[in-house]
Amino acid sequence: MIKSAMIRARVEENLKKDVDSILLTLGLSASEAINIFYSQIKLNQGIPFQVKIPNNVTTRTFNETDNGKNIKKFKNKKDMFASLKI
Repeated sequence: MIKSAMIRARVEENLKKDVDSILLTLGLSASEAINIFYSQIKLNQGIPFQVKIPNNVTTRTFNETDNGKNIKKFKNKKDMFASLKI
């Protein structure tokens, strides 16, 4: 199939640089990544991931862990699961 439709979009410069670097590592061009994204939208009949605003607990947890607070560390998975008291 001939690819002739054009998409133009403006993105923040640093975001583009960061994403271009990741795509290069993956061996993909921006056009290929967009084609994959569009194919997944078609396949899923919508955006292929959840787009929502996190609740207050999730936001607080992200902020705390980003600042190195309330992080639990374990020697192994056995200790981790034991702490969950499942």
